[in-house]
Amino acid sequence: MEDTGRPLPDVTAAEPAVLEHRVLKSLLGAWALAACAPEEAAAVEIHLGDCGACAEEALRLRDAVGLLHAEESLDLDPMLRSRVLEGCLTRRPARIPVPGWATPYDAETARLDALLQDIGDGEWHAPVRLRWYEGAEQVGKKTTVAGVIAHLTSVDGLVARALGLEDPAPALLDPTARTKAYWKASYFPPTRAARAPWRDQSHSVIRTVSFAGPDKGGAGGSGQLPVSYGNFELALRDAMIDRAFECWIHAGDIADAVDYPYEAPAPRHLNRMIDLAARLLPGSLATRRRHGLAAPARELVGAGRPARSLRLEVEGAGGGEWLIALDSPAAVGSAGREVAHVALDGVEFCRLAAGHVLPEEAAAGQVGDREAIQDVLSATAGLSRL
Repeated sequence: MEDTGRPLPDVTAAEPAVLEHRVLKSLLGAWALAACAPEEAAAVEIHLGDCGACAEEALRLRDAVGLLHAEESLDLDPMLRSRVLEGCLTRRPARIPVPGWATPYDAETARLDALLQDIGDGEWHAPVRLRWYEGAEQVGKKTTVAGVIAHLTSVDGLVARALGLEDPAPALLDPTARTKAYWKASYFPPTRAARAPWRDQSHSVIRTVSFAGPDKGGAGGSGQLPVSYGNFELALRDAMIDRAFECWIHAGDIADAVDYPYEAPAPRHLNRMIDLAARLLPGSLATRRRHGLAAPARELVGAGRPARSLRLEVEGAGGGEWLIALDSPAAVGSAGREVAHVALDGVEFCRLAAGHVLPEEAAAGQVGDREAIQDVLSATAGLSRL
């Protein structure tokens, strides 16, 4: 053992004080509160072995002390975990850090798990209507709180599959088909038991991406691992943001169903979600155009070339500005070729991207080409799915 040069503390037992019965009795309250001096506590404890009346009184006092602790609410601040972790890591960096692109998923799954821990058994069967946008209209599917968690488990399984982990629906890639198959495979409607598989899977995903090592964003980084969604593919770093977004949106669905307050993600996490949606908009617009749901392209634009653009301004915490290329997903947004400008609140934009708000209902400031504005708002809603 290292010699610190300081004397070790005296750990010998305190000598009991010699005190009268009336003094020992008066010390019982302080003893129950562990507020006696060591020699007094020793004297009280010896006395309790000899005096039945004082021993009975001491037992009652000890029980009463347990009632002095204030009750603690289960409704903890949903951002508490993130703040505690951030505070800890500023003092001692994690030996195996979670990649920055995975922290929103880590935070959102933890927030949802805290909500699930708080709800009662009966609330797991509370009705929830999942909503998304198909074609030119909003559609929905009725399920329960437990059914929502089963849905998250099935679609998160696409990331688990890409990481070589167990996949709850290995035969399917399409998110909608996976969810329907997962629900159908349940002999009984999902119950509280849906929580454990979802939580274990999310923990396994976080551990795996963390142990994969640092990712600097290069071609060989773990964040570039492809994750297939059937008819499209995302890099792992984007798929993790996508799953964080879905977790938050569906946590809000659950919170509404059980009348529970639920806040938006931390601004830096919300910004990552908005950025992903903005980057996916040119592709969504092109898909809608192929199905006759958007106006034809005005001009042919080569890959990487500046194109007609819409300026998307997202206001509030986590917001920013993005230039959305209108005529080709391979083109580059250009401030010099801006033809329209749309401004939305950050949470409102995300609700639109989740299919919870219709394009015509989005509270947006709009200037410029009306056709381009309507197409981009509809393409935003078109990002949603079951």
